Amino acid sequence: MLNAKPCRESFVVKTSIVLPPDTNNHGTMFGGKLMAYIDDVAAISAMRHSRSEIVTASTDSVDFLHPIHVGWSVCLEAFVTYTGRTSMEVFVKVISENMLTGERNICALSFLTMVAVDANNKPTPVPPVLPETEMEKELYETGKERSNARKRRKQEFQNMAQIFGTELPWVRK
Repeated sequence: MLNAKPCRESFVVKTSIVLPPDTNNHGTMFGGKLMAYIDDVAAISAMRHSRSEIVTASTDSVDFLHPIHVGWSVCLEAFVTYTGRTSMEVFVKVISENMLTGERNICALSFLTMVAVDANNKPTPVPPVLPETEMEKELYETGKERSNARKRRKQEFQNMAQIFGTELPWVRK
């Protein structure tokens, strides 16, 4: 059995300024660009926790709560909140800041599941999480429920994939 690790050991912060190429026609950050940042910090966090290669297994959702404007900074914070045998749940919080006024907003929250893999890309065990703060304990205590919901959702999508298949819809007979 691997020794438990505190959440703080997987804590990651990434801060960037939002430049014009990062934005859409509304002058706000592309959602896809932000999603790539979220996946990036979650991966680093999971690798810090597991000290192994990882793959992204799922993203629960990314709810965009506030736009991030060109010229503002975007700061992402991530840490591992819950683990299974080979999987890690990573919480990501996204905060924007108007660098001229100091206005700050939570722009997105997300949970991702990362799986540790060995040199043969086979799942490998990860250390358990040792929550310390009240927030970490709350996220840890509710982690099993989220994990079970992910398993149910994955099964639903696997069933849907069987129904839809790979044929193009206009070719079906």
